[in-house]
Amino acid sequence: MSSSNALLDVRNLRVEFHTRRGVLTALDDVSFHIDKGEILGVVGESGAGKSLTGAAIIGLLEPPGRVTGGEILLDGRRIDNLDDDAMKRIRGKEIGAIFQDPLTSLNPLYTIGQQLVETILTHLPLSASQARNRAIELLESTGIPAARERIDHFPHQFSGGMRQRVVIALALAAEPRLIVADEPTTALDVSIQAQIIDLLKSLCREHGAAVMLITHDMGVIAETADRVAVMYAGRVVEIGPVERVIQAPQHPYTRGLMGSIPSIHGKAEFLAQIDGSMPRLNAIPSGCAFNPRCPHRMPRCTQERPDLLPAGDTLAACWLYDAEARP
Repeated sequence: MSSSNALLDVRNLRVEFHTRRGVLTALDDVSFHIDKGEILGVVGESGAGKSLTGAAIIGLLEPPGRVTGGEILLDGRRIDNLDDDAMKRIRGKEIGAIFQDPLTSLNPLYTIGQQLVETILTHLPLSASQARNRAIELLESTGIPAARERIDHFPHQFSGGMRQRVVIALALAAEPRLIVADEPTTALDVSIQAQIIDLLKSLCREHGAAVMLITHDMGVIAETADRVAVMYAGRVVEIGPVERVIQAPQHPYTRGLMGSIPSIHGKAEFLAQIDGSMPRLNAIPSGCAFNPRCPHRMPRCTQERPDLLPAGDTLAACWLYDAEARP
């Protein structure tokens, strides 16, 4: 699963929530890597563990959630076991974050210039005037018109799309090598979505940054990502090149996701659907977590949990690709 060119390497990550009713396993044995200059899309239904994975990587898990197993390596250096102060130094400088709602990332009481300059001064050895000039350059590079004037505006004076651009400028302020983008286009209209997608792609081309793009929108994944990881019930069930996962999905869950997307080329009377719903954390089935909803369920699927197995041009966590499970 790892790569010699990997900037981010997540190995067997496990996240648990210790509650009064017992221990809930939210992420179980999650492994993937992102190479320098690569965009990895992470997709799945609500509750699959996408955002939780991103939060674990940037060290922002909400209590009582915590990493209880595995490793997170940034450029070969383990970061999941760092204390809060050490992680704060990495967050912003080496890892940037873009969240779905820009208002949660921006302080309404300060101008965007004050927030950008503070972030730059925290992480880069620049003077106040140099930091302000860099802030203006960042706003211009993210498509904010009249950036020199608008730098002194407050967040409420920007539209939703412009605020998201400001958040992206904040994420880039200290020139991080990894960007974790959690649903960065969900609240935006289609034309603004396309602009944000182009901006993320240019980040990789021009700065060599690696991007973890978390979304439920397969259209955004298709337009943006180099590879895609499909998550279900806290595990990666399929991972591979984006065109192969979209055109020839191997895991039954991925096939269901792809089948539920309408095509402009065909005239299907009904879209495919996946029966049932994502299991709750306290009711994840034994064996393969997808087995109650799977049309290809075999006895082994209810007893043993499959690891990622070679499946065509991708890897899929499904017993259909294990010789012992074939009839």
